Amino acid sequence: MDFLYCFFIAFFIIFFAELGDKTQLIILSFSTKLKIFTILIGIAIGTFFSHGIAILFGGCLGSLDNVFVHNILQLITFISFIIIGVFSLVSNTSNESSDYKKINKLFSYKLNYIFLIAFYIFIGELGDKTFLSAIGLGINYSKYKLSLILGSIVAMICSNLIAIGLGKIIIKKIPENLFRKFSGIIFIIFGIIGFYRFIL
Repeated sequence: MDFLYCFFIAFFIIFFAELGDKTQLIILSFSTKLKIFTILIGIAIGTFFSHGIAILFGGCLGSLDNVFVHNILQLITFISFIIIGVFSLVSNTSNESSDYKKINKLFSYKLNYIFLIAFYIFIGELGDKTFLSAIGLGINYSKYKLSLILGSIVAMICSNLIAIGLGKIIIKKIPENLFRKFSGIIFIIFGIIGFYRFIL
């Protein structure tokens, strides 16, 4: 039961963290020229390595026997969720145009796009809000690393699948910043819930 609980916690946090994220917007540009299956396999591989590293690192921190250190790490996690949320609400900048140009150039070469997408996800997620969220998940649920990694992979696939399927329609009608603000609100809620559970 705990395995499934951690799976779904990881799924929801990573899913909402990915909404309107830079990597999701770049995946949209891939979707105009590549098969969906190729994109999703690349996302799964990239997420396995990037979020896997983050969750394992967080899990190592969360496994520390010192109760005081563990409590501090939990507090840092909840604070970081709120900070990420606030930053998402106030941030209005978008610098994806240069990334689109780089990707268009890549299509002129014969490459294995599964590994290209996996590499992009791996590099793009390092230090990103989804990566930091994965570390926080590892800290709080250090005994369920496999469950967290699987939930994270499924979340990234589902979030980007929605982006691929509905992106062209949604992106024309709903501003990108609205997605980021919605994601920010979700993060603030998760942070507040975490604080509430910690106090109790």
